[in-house]
Amino acid sequence: MAKAELMDYDKALELFEPVLGFEVHVELNTKTKMFCGCANEFGSGANTNTCPTCLGLPGGLPQVNKKAIESSIRLGLALGCEIAESSRFARKNYFYPDTAKNFQTSQYDEPIAFEGAVTIELESGRTITVDIERAHMEEDAGKLTHVGGATGRIQGADYSLVDYNRGGVPLVEIVTKMIEGAEHDAPEIGRVYVHTIRDIVKALGVSNARMEEGNVRCDANVSLRPRGSGKLGTRTETKNVNSLRSVERAVRYEIQRQAAILAAGGTIVQETRHWHEDTGTTSAGRPKSDADDYRYFPEPDLVPVAPAREWVDELRGTLPEQPSLRRKRLIEAWGFTQLEFQDIANADLLDEVEATIAAGATPAAARKWWSGEIARLANAQGVPAGTLVSPEHVAQLAGLVEAGTLTDRLARQVLEGVIAGEGSPQQVVDARGLAVVSDDGALIAAIDEALAAQPDVLAKIRDGKVQAAGAVIGAVMKAMKGQADAARVRELVLERAGSAE
Repeated sequence: MAKAELMDYDKALELFEPVLGFEVHVELNTKTKMFCGCANEFGSGANTNTCPTCLGLPGGLPQVNKKAIESSIRLGLALGCEIAESSRFARKNYFYPDTAKNFQTSQYDEPIAFEGAVTIELESGRTITVDIERAHMEEDAGKLTHVGGATGRIQGADYSLVDYNRGGVPLVEIVTKMIEGAEHDAPEIGRVYVHTIRDIVKALGVSNARMEEGNVRCDANVSLRPRGSGKLGTRTETKNVNSLRSVERAVRYEIQRQAAILAAGGTIVQETRHWHEDTGTTSAGRPKSDADDYRYFPEPDLVPVAPAREWVDELRGTLPEQPSLRRKRLIEAWGFTQLEFQDIANADLLDEVEATIAAGATPAAARKWWSGEIARLANAQGVPAGTLVSPEHVAQLAGLVEAGTLTDRLARQVLEGVIAGEGSPQQVVDARGLAVVSDDGALIAAIDEALAAQPDVLAKIRDGKVQAAGAVIGAVMKAMKGQADAARVRELVLERAGSAE
């Protein structure tokens, strides 16, 4: 695959105006699939969560999952959408091996939710209202694994395997209207918008919202038009981008790639594109189909969905606090700067920090542990930080440090023990004997021994060279196996040096 020519980003924005659009697919966390009773579980053995209905076998008839309808309505309401008095499912016809029925059951001209809006805030403080065209219900496709070849794509693969476990999992697809006026902020708008959608679905509890598991995926539409022309350009759709950072990178890359083509007198092909995380590039997929190509028609085996207005109003009353309002409340309550709060939000640690504070930790301690040592360990293992340790245990750990039972160094050892499954922080302290030595008698004995072994250091301290005490403190900490409070050791060293004759 030839490497695409890219234009400098700032130069691209001098010549062209980007127009964006996003389609975010949210997998719902119902116990069963959208139209059958198969388990909706991630990580099961290949093709174990399947049945005649989700495999499209003769005689299999769909039945709508009521919980998925409820979750879809709540999500639509949280997006500020109108909820349709009647909506219906349609067959979206296309052949692809990950869709066993040769059609996807989706919604077309009558979606469950429509005409909404979400306000997002960029790091600069700029706020943008993203208009939502629709949020419609559909089912997910299966998962293809291409074996052989260098890219993991179908091109060059020796063969492909299909796992239909994901086929039929309930989805809500959230489609924005065109986003104009993005300018230089276009890549960040993509990242922040998807982050906001993920925050909303997490707060609602309708999805596990783990992008690394495909619970939230984004299709990013990008087009460019010559500055001041007012005429829309041809768009590309980068499919299934599954991380916030990648959404931002994909939008930036497409702007630079399209700008280089247009500036050279070329034309943009309306197509889907694949995102390559390793190289930070996109590559051509297939020509982008229009709605007519899918030959939509009403699903004959499903009746329209007509939720009672009383039920919709009842669900409206279950909506959680809006993410933007929550942000303002927490910044004020915790006393964080915008940058400190943004660091936590960007690392997807907001829920963990909030739960840790609720469990008794100070905001500063909760932020320190989650964004520091826990994040480091999670990155090393390649797992989300929230899967390593519970907020309650982090709060207990912070409490032991605050009480003087542990130093930070000892606390890191205790944390490793907790993550290893050795019990609560206190149980790890007791089992490993990691508590700080608080007996001044034991510390003084170690100090006197260190001073006797280093008479030159003793002389320097007496001459007012207090920094020389570091050598004695180091020797004492080593003798105590790190289980001493360095500040208290320093106090005692200076006391003993002053009283020694």
